[in-house]
Amino acid sequence: MRGEQQEKQVTAPEGAARVPGFAPTPMVLGGIVALELGAALAKLLFPLAGVAGVVALRLVFAAVVLLVVMRVSPRVFRDSGTLGLVLLIGTLLALHHLAFYAAVDRLPLGVAVTIEFTGPLTIALFSTRRMRGLLWAGLAAVGVCLTALTDATGPLGLAGVLLAIGAAVSWGGYIMVSSTLGRRTEDGRWLTPATTWAAVLTLPLAVTTSGTALLDPRVLLGCLGVAVLCEVVSYSLQNKALRRMPAQGFSILMSLEPAVAAVFGLVMLGQAVSAWQITGIVAVVAASIGNTLAPGR
Repeated sequence: MRGEQQEKQVTAPEGAARVPGFAPTPMVLGGIVALELGAALAKLLFPLAGVAGVVALRLVFAAVVLLVVMRVSPRVFRDSGTLGLVLLIGTLLALHHLAFYAAVDRLPLGVAVTIEFTGPLTIALFSTRRMRGLLWAGLAAVGVCLTALTDATGPLGLAGVLLAIGAAVSWGGYIMVSSTLGRRTEDGRWLTPATTWAAVLTLPLAVTTSGTALLDPRVLLGCLGVAVLCEVVSYSLQNKALRRMPAQGFSILMSLEPAVAAVFGLVMLGQAVSAWQITGIVAVVAASIGNTLAPGR
């Protein structure tokens, strides 16, 4: 549901209804922490089940959770156009997860998330239709270049960088198609069949590459944890927070995601980042915040 959260960041109204409950800021930050904690946990599972295996099991568990808590909307199947969009979203979701986790397998977590983050950031930047948006886009581009320039241990692998770019593109595509679907129906229950379709697409690759490792209790329990953190905890917290705060404040907090990912990469995975990469991450975060605060957003 990572793309679902970012879609809200890009397309949500400027104000949100104030409803009683916990303070929204800790909710957003808690959602980010859960998301990046889940990504770090997934990285630790790659040696046991491979990238495709972890992705497929995460999507399977996510689909099961959604089927339990969110019924499939009958509107999805009423016309071929809506169903086609749902299947396209599921396909983009599968491609995004495969590309992103493959990038995480090759790059420091903070670097992979920073490059991936440019997908929705690009959409947000160019949706302003102002010259100032181009300036923030330039800062973001410089930040990505600095982030991908070199690691603390040497040059980054080209394959990892390209996979992270692929994750950014598929995430951006997910947001655009989701926005189109949102104009066709206000029923958000299309996420259930979309996630189920994504799981169906990734399972054959997982079985081929991981085999019986998918049945390892450690793998099953770990992937369940990843799904709960990324799909249930993160989504629930951020969805509730968005109802309690203006979209601008939500977007600013979400802009901290690359920095939080870098911290988790260092603490949980021992992935040090170079001074250039820290500068690049800061530049991308600054571009996202600056664009959010720009007049007319």
